[in-house]
Amino acid sequence: MTPTPQRLDPALERLVRTMPKAELHIHIEGSLEPELIFALAERNGVALPYPDVETLRAAYAFSDLQSFLDIYYAGASVLRTEQDFFDMAWAYFERAHADAITRAEIFFDPQTHTERGVPFEAVIRGLSRACEQARAAFGIRASLILCFLRHLSEEAALATLEAARPWREHFIGVGLDSSEVGHPPEKFARVFEKARALGLHVVAHAGEEGPPEYIRNALDVLRAERIDHGVQALKDPALVARLAAERIPLTVCPLSNVKLCVFEDLSRHNLRELLDAGLVAMVNSDDPAYFGGYLNQNFVETFAALGLDAGHAYRLARNSFEASFASAEEKASDIAALDRHFEACGFAVPE
Repeated sequence: MTPTPQRLDPALERLVRTMPKAELHIHIEGSLEPELIFALAERNGVALPYPDVETLRAAYAFSDLQSFLDIYYAGASVLRTEQDFFDMAWAYFERAHADAITRAEIFFDPQTHTERGVPFEAVIRGLSRACEQARAAFGIRASLILCFLRHLSEEAALATLEAARPWREHFIGVGLDSSEVGHPPEKFARVFEKARALGLHVVAHAGEEGPPEYIRNALDVLRAERIDHGVQALKDPALVARLAAERIPLTVCPLSNVKLCVFEDLSRHNLRELLDAGLVAMVNSDDPAYFGGYLNQNFVETFAALGLDAGHAYRLARNSFEASFASAEEKASDIAALDRHFEACGFAVPE
């Protein structure tokens, strides 16, 4: 039986919703809402296997990661032009602004599109233009991270990295996503080595459904600077000690973990245990159009389910800034803004 979520204290909820924060684990294709899917399908003459928005949204009942990916790729099929990618990203930025996100490092999956004949240029130009406009309109400092699809071959990833090289100035790093189990990080050792040689940051999904060994190999083989998800780490005490000692960030996605049956419900999520173990964990939305909530919804529901407090809110927000790929000066400015916000809301800044 799913426990009834507790109501947050109004002052704490207001603090959580309005405090500045960074989002470091957001798949831009996963922000594509059903309404926009249908609008783009009509614009581009794409036939969908669902008669209307309600039927499509009702299909968002997933038993595991793969069942989600099947519908995720179907939704992405409506993206064809630079304007489509701009419109998708801009819709996310409007929500990000409402959630007080001041920095976003956004995943995109070029192989999902280039395999359908969409030019890489259309993808990167549309997303980059939205990032520039978000900074001008909202003050959101946004960067792009190119992700390789791990269910495809490393040769395909190498070809994607080569195709992306003329657009190197438009993205800051590479990541690894899609079906985790059966596709360990070491499968992509060569392409990550080439990415590092280009001066790109390196992150990787590991320990969502896969074992702790995947986290360790992402660190040792790929030399990942952040682990996306990482919730399986608690099964390996030695790994937990290493993650804490090396201050390796974990970009945790609570509502996603529940929607994909990693945890039975939010009250059983291990975010509090991750923080108690001294890990640099933070809250993110992952694929919010599919998983029931953007960043603030993840915060509010998780805080209610786990009984988290203002101290946790500060740690999670500060962790998100410290784990970003911003400069040291930008991080210091972000943390100072967070401190001022806590004081303005009548909360003490934790030591």
